[in-house]
Amino acid sequence: MAAVPWCLGLAVLLLLAVLRSAARRLRSRSASGLSRDDDVRALLVTAHPDDEVMFFAPTLLRLGKAGGRLAVLCCSAGNYYSQGEIRKKELEQSCCLLGVPASSVTVVDHRDLPDNPSVQWDTQLLASFVMKHIEANNINLVVTFDAGGVSGHANHISLYTALRYLHSERKLPEGCRVLVLESVNLLRKYISILDVPLSCLLPRDALFILTEEETEQARRAMRCHRSQLLWFRRIYMLFSRYVVINSLHLLEKTTLTTSRVKE
Repeated sequence: MAAVPWCLGLAVLLLLAVLRSAARRLRSRSASGLSRDDDVRALLVTAHPDDEVMFFAPTLLRLGKAGGRLAVLCCSAGNYYSQGEIRKKELEQSCCLLGVPASSVTVVDHRDLPDNPSVQWDTQLLASFVMKHIEANNINLVVTFDAGGVSGHANHISLYTALRYLHSERKLPEGCRVLVLESVNLLRKYISILDVPLSCLLPRDALFILTEEETEQARRAMRCHRSQLLWFRRIYMLFSRYVVINSLHLLEKTTLTTSRVKE
């Protein structure tokens, strides 16, 4: 009987090795056709400092490796516990490790965009901030959350609503695409690299998978957010698939109603 757990453990280790090998083979083409010859000027739109690494590290690191020019627009200072000024500095440090210079990181600190999980932000106000940034930086690719917001956070969902509004009203510059991060169910969310096969099989417009070295780079970036490193976020960084895998969809291919995914 003792041999059964030993064999099971060996099988799990072998499976992980196979998945790591598959991820290494996939990473060179996981940017959905992007190459170093593409003139990608990407803007990541997030709600709070630490979103860029907890949810979007694979996108930032893989786009950067593909030669894209990266910028981050964070739409609040993350001041829910009156730590806004500290979190702004942590955001710049984290982005630097993810390949985004401090000069390309912007934080919107507006009283009508509070860091609050129960507050839906004003669509028009958000859209104006995003459009101003797109036009000022000649952005041709915007990345943000989908209608589920990964965790169902109202601030996350507000970003999707604002980008959907800009897209549906044809206010975005010609040629500017919007990619939204797929919200997955609770099981897939916390099986880390074990979600690679399913992520590869299911429809998506872009798939970014990190190597072991890049995953460790993402975890170092998260350690910059010292004020947020509570025990449950440390566990999240160990098990969440979003630390390793990002599957994204072009906005025009998403549905307007998506059920919220609970964290």
